[in-house]
Amino acid sequence: MGVDLRQVVAAVLTLTMFVMLGNMIKRDHFDSVEEKFPGGARDVDLDMDEGAVSISRKSGGIWKEDGQQLKQCWNKPIQDDVELTDGFVTFSLTNGPEYHVSQITDAVVVARYLGATLVLPYIRGSKPGDERSFGDIYDVEKFIKSLDGVVRVAKDLPAKISKRNLAVVKVPNRVTEEFIVEHVEPVYKLKGNIRLATYFPSVNMKKSPKKGSSDSVACLAMFGTLQLQPEIQEVVDSMIERLRTLSRKTDGQFIAVDLRVDMLEKKNCHENGDAGTRSCYNAQEVAAFLRKMGFDKDTPVYLTESRWQSSLDTLKDLFPKTYTKESIMPADKRTKFLDSEGSEYEKVIDFYVCSESDVFVPAISGLFYSNVAGKRIVAGRTQILVPANIRESSASASGFITPYVSKKNHLAYSCFC
Repeated sequence: MGVDLRQVVAAVLTLTMFVMLGNMIKRDHFDSVEEKFPGGARDVDLDMDEGAVSISRKSGGIWKEDGQQLKQCWNKPIQDDVELTDGFVTFSLTNGPEYHVSQITDAVVVARYLGATLVLPYIRGSKPGDERSFGDIYDVEKFIKSLDGVVRVAKDLPAKISKRNLAVVKVPNRVTEEFIVEHVEPVYKLKGNIRLATYFPSVNMKKSPKKGSSDSVACLAMFGTLQLQPEIQEVVDSMIERLRTLSRKTDGQFIAVDLRVDMLEKKNCHENGDAGTRSCYNAQEVAAFLRKMGFDKDTPVYLTESRWQSSLDTLKDLFPKTYTKESIMPADKRTKFLDSEGSEYEKVIDFYVCSESDVFVPAISGLFYSNVAGKRIVAGRTQILVPANIRESSASASGFITPYVSKKNHLAYSCFC
């Protein structure tokens, strides 16, 4: 019996089609398993027309979904409650954004109490002569608008007033009304204008058990006045987007770690007394901590160290997707924001990336950790894991959530609820 060549060709094509279909089914199966991160599933919506990827996360396990943003539990104060005066209060911002938050708050509280006009500060860098205007980093108009009806704000000190003749008054961080009455108001009444200098007897950001009439002013100043100017915000957004695109296997989620080699060299990282707590952890210890928390080796990790140091290699060995600013900042922005003489821009970028990451790990204790925690708490991003030396091979992340969150004792909980 003869063989119909057309039937043979059809049979071969049919068989080939089934083999290809089988391979596609198997490949889809492995890809779907590969893409899942531990403890949860996800929904992915691809909009091919717009070229965008929209990821809806259903987190579980070590990755927790963001909580709801808190609502302010204070009323905006009104200027009618204060007797206005003719004097001015000046000050400067120093040492990075974690200090700026506190310095702004104290200056607003003092100016409000005195009924004085607050003058926009300039920003002093760590080197002599390194100064920037307030608008180089923060949005001036939004700052002024946020204080409208609360405190008068002037962009500059009137020319008739000499900066050299201003009386300097030192105030402690989280200045109280009692301190203002006793130490600030008498000088203001005598001199007419003053310059504030905030000092930090402690970096404690816990809730105060005692409430004062200036609390609402402090809450507004701390959480409602500072916003990055558009160009820096654009850099921060682009870096966060870059980290998320590198997070394919972790559903767009990444960890930010405050780990700066120069700070580790200055701090004493030995255990503190019987409690076994420490003030800082190095790259090797952070790597071990993250692994024992259960984070996958493909998890992207952002470090606040600006440029790669060999001491960070141990972290990269366990988490190959570990990055510093120099590797993820847009190339056309590096000259201005990374290669400049001062580090003020770098500190600001770190502060806001750490505030918006999915997980924040403060390897160094201090005001940076405390104020980043405050911003995260208000936004509902409460997965803040405090490192520890863990002897077991694994541990639950819930046991290492910062007390600022687990005990709700951060100052932010006084302002938002």
